[in-house]
Amino acid sequence: MNPSITDGQAFKAGMRIQWDTAAAGWNAHTTDIRAWLRKPTDAMCRMAGVTVGSRVLDVAAGAGDQALDIAAQVGPQGHVLATDLSPAIVALAQVNAVNAGFGHVETRVADGEDLGVTEASFDVAVCRLGLMFFPDPLRGLREIHRALRPGGGVCTMVFSRPEKNPCLTILMSTALKHAGLPARDPFLPGGLLSLGQPGRIDALFKSAGFQSVATMAFDAVFHLPSVDHYLAFVRSSASPLLQLLGHLDAASAEAAWDEMRDRLQAFTTQAGWDGSQRAAVDGGSSSRGGAI
Repeated sequence: MNPSITDGQAFKAGMRIQWDTAAAGWNAHTTDIRAWLRKPTDAMCRMAGVTVGSRVLDVAAGAGDQALDIAAQVGPQGHVLATDLSPAIVALAQVNAVNAGFGHVETRVADGEDLGVTEASFDVAVCRLGLMFFPDPLRGLREIHRALRPGGGVCTMVFSRPEKNPCLTILMSTALKHAGLPARDPFLPGGLLSLGQPGRIDALFKSAGFQSVATMAFDAVFHLPSVDHYLAFVRSSASPLLQLLGHLDAASAEAAWDEMRDRLQAFTTQAGWDGSQRAAVDGGSSSRGGAI
């Protein structure tokens, strides 16, 4: 574990609280999120090897919109286990699965670094925008490796390097400034861009025991009517940012949001607001028995 996170359990407890708080806001923006991440999500499922009848482990599944896509792909003869650290967001994922009529989707509160599933019990595993929040992502990948049958496929999605994610960089740098905190190394564990360093995710996959490791980068443009729509999404669901600004008084926090709005206006186009982000999609296969 990186020395910047000296107490992994305390870090996870804080992360759980953050996502319990942000769960409803994230779920409320499902339509926008699906459109934003459609292309890399499809690639993630292809690279992992999701097919009809697959048993799929979805780690850090959030409110589960990608789990529902996977459920449609595997069909009723398959099975999807959607896990997340946050009880509140898992409850929403369960409601979404029931409302979609997918009886072959199971949801479970679970730590991504200690899933508690039977060894070699899944054909495929995915993790969309979750691994970068793990205090020890190598441990998380080793746990996924343990859960996969020999030859099983895995694919994760994480944010790429800072210069390819200018909107996230603007949000975080502005929040840190107004919180009176120094700039952070974006590659420290547990942060939005922590796995964006070139070659980092590939090295982790190989260290965890995966073979045939490959990474693809996708531009995921957030198409919204205006910058205010983007900030409404961020203010209701961007858990790490909300934690930084949550310690400020109302006036100071609003000053931070105003500066973010001014800086993000640069992405306004004639057609609306297009926030450019890049996701890295990384996949591999289990070697036992034989990543916007």
